[in-house]
Amino acid sequence: MKNNNTMPISELFVSYDSAEKLKKEAGDLLSWDLTPRQICDLELLMNGGFNPLKGFLGEEDYNSVVETMRLADGSLWPMPITLDVNQDFADKIEPGQDIALRDQEGVILAILSVSDKYTPNKSREAEKVFGADDDAHPAVNYLHNIAGPVYLGGPVTGIQQPIHYDYRGRRNTPNELRAYFRKMGWRRVVAFQTRNPLHRAHQELTFRAAKEAQANLLIHPVVGLTKPGDIDHFTRVRCYEAVLDKYPSSTTSLSLLNLAMRMAGPREAVWHGLIRANHGCTHFIVGRDHAGPGKNSAGEDFYGPYDAQELFKEFQGEIGVEMVDFKHMVYVQEKAQYEPADEVEEGMTVLNISGTELRRRLSEGLEIPEWFSFPEVVEELRRTKPPRANQGFTVFFTGFSGSGKSTIANALMVKLMELGGRPVTLLDGDVVRKNLSSELGFSKEHRDLNIRRIGYVASEITKNGGIALCAPIAPYMATRRAVREMIESYGTFVEVHVATSIEECEKRDRKGLYALARAGKIKEFTGISDPYEAPTNAELVIDTENTDVDNCAHQVLLKLESLGLIAG
Repeated sequence: MKNNNTMPISELFVSYDSAEKLKKEAGDLLSWDLTPRQICDLELLMNGGFNPLKGFLGEEDYNSVVETMRLADGSLWPMPITLDVNQDFADKIEPGQDIALRDQEGVILAILSVSDKYTPNKSREAEKVFGADDDAHPAVNYLHNIAGPVYLGGPVTGIQQPIHYDYRGRRNTPNELRAYFRKMGWRRVVAFQTRNPLHRAHQELTFRAAKEAQANLLIHPVVGLTKPGDIDHFTRVRCYEAVLDKYPSSTTSLSLLNLAMRMAGPREAVWHGLIRANHGCTHFIVGRDHAGPGKNSAGEDFYGPYDAQELFKEFQGEIGVEMVDFKHMVYVQEKAQYEPADEVEEGMTVLNISGTELRRRLSEGLEIPEWFSFPEVVEELRRTKPPRANQGFTVFFTGFSGSGKSTIANALMVKLMELGGRPVTLLDGDVVRKNLSSELGFSKEHRDLNIRRIGYVASEITKNGGIALCAPIAPYMATRRAVREMIESYGTFVEVHVATSIEECEKRDRKGLYALARAGKIKEFTGISDPYEAPTNAELVIDTENTDVDNCAHQVLLKLESLGLIAG
């Protein structure tokens, strides 16, 4: 292993005086406002977490990484770190130009000296990096439906780190961690990567891993972007801090990593290893289905359970970090302790609670036994995830114009208000158009923007414990998915497909819109001259043709009851 965890690693920051001078000069440069994912990437580029990268990948390096997991100079690097921009911005940029990279408040973080401007083959990137060009993968969905079409590459000059107001004492750069290990005399350090709260099995697993590697332990959770629907990092860090007392303080440390995960399985494991090597770690725990995103469109896992471990083993000498196998720990009732599943004696009673079962117990307010988790962790989780009947949620109706969405949503609103307990807000398509989106037209781009605005407002209502009822047409699957992800960070999203046929909607045509669309007077009209992508996994499908409104609203109520969102 070639990892020397005592020497400092090179950073991309300039001196304070140079930074002040560059800030002034940057006022005349074109600026790009970074997305949350790009801010995570830039932070790790600047502080050496992505060493040996000196900036966002140019075309030659990008193609080499996609195809061979190596930079053009042969260095191992499995993940394309790219700056994607929209076409309008790309049209203003030529290689040789400098641009200012700013955070979402407009604070300048770095200068990018653009060496390359190129249009990537995103399908190829998806196929090679993530193993499949399948939108069920969150990173592939991001690639095709969120990321800009053009990539800019070039070296970065760091001016200042992104500003974090939370857990500042826990956010260590690679060099800060290396200095800490030096001060503590830690020569061997095993890192544990996690995006979930720690329960007793994790504690037992990390204890064993540190013992096996004869190393000190770094709990190194990701607090940048993880998988949509994960528990927010504020709750998780409170859980980690609660568990930290259970470890010997002289042998264990907690540090937060502002990484934007890609959920790329085997390649991600190698990437995580390189990042940990940069942070001064000598060992790394690689789990079963490490950084796996779940099921693909065919309902199968994207990666095999041990693919990540096998790829890591193949490259561990080059990474400079040794792999420690993640043991599947189970609770043995007769011994009242955790043991690796493959070491349990025959005839013993094994207890286990899956992630799905834990979520169910939290949502229904059921007991979570002490053998499974620490009371302090359960208390934190219950604060953030109260039983579903006390949480905010969104009901999102989608269907053709005239299908009955607004009528059902209105009836449902009245029924929910009759029940009481939580404020109810109706975000009807026409009302939103008038109050939130009056400047928007009906192009695909504008309709998408309108739905995203509705989703944003609904997510805020949900976050604050209210009920949001949305009734737009929302014809595009990718946009509905984006809204679902926005809302599921805070509560439950219930998609209701009002599946009234286009023929029936046209018969009802109270506003005469279908007739105008047939006559070509309304362009891009859903169902006539523009497609409607019907949901494939809606929580409820309703056909209003032979059912009255009261009955339709009642079907939604019954669904909400069955999901535990309202009391029966």
